[in-house]
Amino acid sequence: MPQSTKRPTVIVTRKLPDVVETRMRELFDARLNVDDAPMSQAQLVEAAQAADVLVPTVTDRIDRGVLAQAGPRLKLIANFGTGVDNVDLATARNRGITVTNTPGVLTEDTADMTMALILAVPRRLAEGTALLKDPRRSWNGWSPTWMLGHRIYGKRLGIIGMGRIGLAVARRARAFGLQIHYHNRRRLSEEIEQEVEATYWDSLDQMLARMDIISVNCPHTPATYHLLSARRLKLLKPTAYIVNTARGEVIDENELARMIETNAIAGAGLDVFENEPAVNPKLLASESVVALPHMGSATLEGRIDMGEKVIINIKTFLDGHSPPDRVHPAMF
Repeated sequence: MPQSTKRPTVIVTRKLPDVVETRMRELFDARLNVDDAPMSQAQLVEAAQAADVLVPTVTDRIDRGVLAQAGPRLKLIANFGTGVDNVDLATARNRGITVTNTPGVLTEDTADMTMALILAVPRRLAEGTALLKDPRRSWNGWSPTWMLGHRIYGKRLGIIGMGRIGLAVARRARAFGLQIHYHNRRRLSEEIEQEVEATYWDSLDQMLARMDIISVNCPHTPATYHLLSARRLKLLKPTAYIVNTARGEVIDENELARMIETNAIAGAGLDVFENEPAVNPKLLASESVVALPHMGSATLEGRIDMGEKVIINIKTFLDGHSPPDRVHPAMF
């Protein structure tokens, strides 16, 4: 982008942490969403027509329709998020628009939440909390056979997607005594496998049939849409649990809800859903499901780190260099 004394117009689609917005105001002609109301598709089109840089979030659909109407000034989409399935990368590339994301900064936060769900579902933590808070139900004290859950120590954990987050989950889970198994597009190095004592499965089907807990940690791409299809979900043992902190679209949610309702699997810990913010009511009605409102990366520290990455990507691009977190369509 040619240098100019005029500050570039940077349009941000959602409210960001104050420290991030303050820095953006200092550096750019930043147009912020102080009310934090999600933009409609028409508003996203208006933003794409007016911006030099657009900063959407993972819930903003920057599809072909939006990009086809983008103004000639728009040369960078600095996504506030790691996943970029909300952006039509091919159309952006064809129009000469660079796309960046914020990888790495949410790894530990998301892995923490994954581990929390791995513990919460078999040990029935949400059920216990709900019971104590429900005035219609009473607790009569400890009993040797009441609210029995299941031990996770010694169980087999199958991780789908052994990238940064999957590996961070494996390290945590190993400390809890879980046996680590994984399926990935590429096998990890022998050194990393030995570090977390992980067993690689080339066949996802075979891994699913033998695991006690499944953790979904892969991105949503055309190749992973309904990766856990109805057929694959039926491979799970009836005593198995599923935890998903990645993307809801990776799982056939209707089939998962049916299996939960019929006790075909033991339970699920879900932070993401296929049609967010809508959630299948069968999942919410089940006591064997711990459902969270997409909180996996929701720490103040993580959000500030994301904002700093966005700013670095914008500044680097405006200075005429390739931004550090440039996304290439072939990567996804």
